[in-house]
Amino acid sequence: MNAIKNMLTAAAFMACTGLAAQDFTGEPVMNSLKSPEAQQTVELVKKVNNAWMMRHNAEVSGFWVHGAYMTGNMAAYELTGEKDYLDYAIRFARYNKWSGATEKDKSKWQYKTYGEGMQHVLFADWQICFQTYIDLYKIEHRAERIERALEVMNHQATMPDVDFWWWSDALYMGMPVFSKLYTITHDERLLDKQYESFKWTDEQLFDKDCKLYYRDGKYVYPKVKTACNDGKSFWARGDGWVLAGLAKVLQDLPKKHKYRKFYEKRFKELAQGVAACQQEGGYWSRSMLCEDDAPGYETSGTAFFTYGLLWGVNNGYLKASKYKKVIDKAWKYLTEVALQKDYSIGYCQPIGEKPDPTRTVDEDSEWPFGTGAWLLAACEYAKYCK
Repeated sequence: MNAIKNMLTAAAFMACTGLAAQDFTGEPVMNSLKSPEAQQTVELVKKVNNAWMMRHNAEVSGFWVHGAYMTGNMAAYELTGEKDYLDYAIRFARYNKWSGATEKDKSKWQYKTYGEGMQHVLFADWQICFQTYIDLYKIEHRAERIERALEVMNHQATMPDVDFWWWSDALYMGMPVFSKLYTITHDERLLDKQYESFKWTDEQLFDKDCKLYYRDGKYVYPKVKTACNDGKSFWARGDGWVLAGLAKVLQDLPKKHKYRKFYEKRFKELAQGVAACQQEGGYWSRSMLCEDDAPGYETSGTAFFTYGLLWGVNNGYLKASKYKKVIDKAWKYLTEVALQKDYSIGYCQPIGEKPDPTRTVDEDSEWPFGTGAWLLAACEYAKYCK
């Protein structure tokens, strides 16, 4: 409890919801959606999420694999107001004791290498669950829901290090946690560390010519080349994490904040880079500029891109006229190819870090993060249709 007392003023604690655009405490979004297409999309969201919950327990690890699905589940709750979605998220959070990695000794906290152990507290893949806990806190202001998140992120904000997000996935897993917590605490240190850390990652991984992000330093050209004229290798889900993560940061960052222009600039540039390499079938291939590297459909990257582009249009950052064809083709793929008859989401590349042609990707390739990404995209599509 001391972590909360140290970071929240009495006024901020009473205000709780702060500047958050996504409040989770009002009427379900679907109540404001009038078009038949929007209502049909809402029903599709329910069918997909209900099918997922029937087949999978909520009592699973808070690590990124399931944590990413939970961000989609919370978007579905915001859209529909379905109590089952809220209950499912709470069960997940309670099972994980409202924590990520659980090591208590701060001197043992790690992040510089990949790690699934309890000492990797500062490793962003263990922090994505905090996004769901924060959303649940905004619904019911129970201090234990964000106590661990505050302890971990406040400690990270006071460290001199800035190299926390050395792989692109981290920009969805960990980066949005800072701005989400800011909407509760209004502590500028969170936004300072978020910006400093993102700038470091951006300098390492952003390719200004292609307007895309490399997955991590191992893949920066010319270390890895594609089969297409020895070109640059960009992994779809890796860039999907970034576009979606930037959307989540912009959602919570104050409108006139000093860092906002840089995030907006990168969001728009990345959207341009993404749109330029969509396949005719509406999906993005695993190797974004060279489908020959890993041929065929892929849903997880496609769904995160669709979510990011839709969010950008819905919130005035991207021109609808410019991105309509891209969105239409992507939505057609997500509903006619990725969506299966049993309402599972197929063609999702398994856990990995690159365009890997040795991994099977077919209609039965269902993963938590792929379903979560599909839900995020579908919720934004419902708003897009209005």
